[in-house]
Amino acid sequence: MTYEYNTSGTCSKKIILELSEDNVIESVKFIGGCHGNLQGISSLVKGMKADEVVARLEGIKCGFKSTSCPDQLSKAVKQAMEKKA
Repeated sequence: MTYEYNTSGTCSKKIILELSEDNVIESVKFIGGCHGNLQGISSLVKGMKADEVVARLEGIKCGFKSTSCPDQLSKAVKQAMEKKA
């Protein structure tokens, strides 16, 4: 199933992710932000269990900001799992 998440506090504006029935990340696409880095993150999390993505990325900060694109991805994944439940 495809989920969209509007980010907050980051250069990226939106995350579009696909989550399988057994909570595996099938794809992630960031809209805006640092294209190369976000392509790398998207590639690294593909095939991972959603709860593992949250555990690894939650709470990461970007410089002086209280969040980051990886942290926002963890929030998007959590929201997707909640909507699915």
